[in-house]
Amino acid sequence: MPRGSGRGDKPSRRYASRRRPLVVATAGLLALALLPVAADRLVAARVESRTAKAFQEGMGTPLPPEVHVRGFPVVTQVAAGTLRRVDITAHDIPSAGSARPLPVTERALRLEGLTESDDESEARARSARATAVLSYADVSNALGLEISQGDRPGRVTALVLLPFGGEAAVRTTVSAASGNRIAFKDFEVTGGSLPAAGSAVLDKVFERPIRLRNIPDGLRLRSVTTTAAGLTARFSGESVTFRPEGAAQDDEGRADSVVRGA
Repeated sequence: MPRGSGRGDKPSRRYASRRRPLVVATAGLLALALLPVAADRLVAARVESRTAKAFQEGMGTPLPPEVHVRGFPVVTQVAAGTLRRVDITAHDIPSAGSARPLPVTERALRLEGLTESDDESEARARSARATAVLSYADVSNALGLEISQGDRPGRVTALVLLPFGGEAAVRTTVSAASGNRIAFKDFEVTGGSLPAAGSAVLDKVFERPIRLRNIPDGLRLRSVTTTAAGLTARFSGESVTFRPEGAAQDDEGRADSVVRGA
């Protein structure tokens, strides 16, 4: 008898005929389930693109930042007018209007409960955390001294060039000061000999903390640490406001440039 013939094949054919509608139905249900996910992803992409554009324009970064809207579904968050969480990472943020400009190499923002005003003039986060990386090269340019990582956490070394080719190494601590400023304190000579005139110059250089610009209104500098790459400044705050052209004023009367977040 030829293989495949006989009554034994009938159940398998009946099973296959029953299985095909089940497979089609399952595939259809899967497609229907994926449609809302795809639509939600499109909405999230539009919000992320808009936020990146606003941030780039407000902060003056050369490239749009990386923006991620967290939580699913995003469409219901947009409809409610509040985004649960938005993460932003930007690079090469220039300083604005400072005698000792200190650009930000990288800034990472985590915004919770982000809403936009009715006239779209500003956005506000219920709470926010941020980390900013400041390269030693930029810190050196701001201070007019060659700055590098110190021998212990929280310390940096400054190389002071002296007349006739001499140099001296100075160690100082870095810390967060009020007004979103980085303070340099308790410097001491660790190498070479520093004349009295040189000490007076260093006193003048280090007596005035460096103010960080482009900080959204409501964020406060909490700590400054040292790494091999540079200084890491950490911020946090509540009711943090983002504006497109920096209406917030510092205590010297200059506007800090900030950006609308949504």
